[in-house]
Amino acid sequence: MIRINLLPQKKQLRRRGEAGAPADVGGGGESQVWLAFVLGAVLLEVIVLLFVYKTKQDQLTQVQKHNTELTGNIDNIKREIAQHATIKTQLKELRDREEAIQKLQGARTGPTATMLELSRMMTPGRGPTVDRDKLEQLKRDNPSAVPNASWDPRRLWLSGFKENDRNVRLSGYARDGEDVSEFLRRLSLSDYFYDVKLLPATKAVDTTTKLELVKFEMSAKVRY
Repeated sequence: MIRINLLPQKKQLRRRGEAGAPADVGGGGESQVWLAFVLGAVLLEVIVLLFVYKTKQDQLTQVQKHNTELTGNIDNIKREIAQHATIKTQLKELRDREEAIQKLQGARTGPTATMLELSRMMTPGRGPTVDRDKLEQLKRDNPSAVPNASWDPRRLWLSGFKENDRNVRLSGYARDGEDVSEFLRRLSLSDYFYDVKLLPATKAVDTTTKLELVKFEMSAKVRY
């Protein structure tokens, strides 16, 4: 029988394995460092991407909010524009109603005020209704256009007064042409009358006194 001793070979293999172990450990450490670096880079990239995403998401939210506000403003403007025609019609109706009321009030009180004004300017010691500053300025600029305070209104009398749509026609008699001129000055200065015009006058004889008179007519417009 042949016997083979294998013990030395086992020791040799054991020594070889112990000799190669440090080399294997060193290779595994380098792999772990490289893997950790890669994972760190990936994690950093993920964090950056998340930060960018959050920033963009916030910007998008702000833009959407602004767009919502603009849309609301546009809707409000559209509603106002849609109601503009109705509001305009209502305002026109209110203005027309106000003008109608003013015309009615003027028609009710205007003729009375006009007759009172005629009575004032034909009362001794009185005259037409006129702004005091305007009268003082007229005294300095054109004294002949100022009413004569000593004029006797009894030298002139009215025989007719007609009004149509605020157009007045006056007729009457006067002792002479100067009396007619004085009445014309007073009528022209009055705040109640404007655009006063003297129409062609004629001479007439009073049947009672046999005095020669001036028959006159005037046209004017009234304010009230």
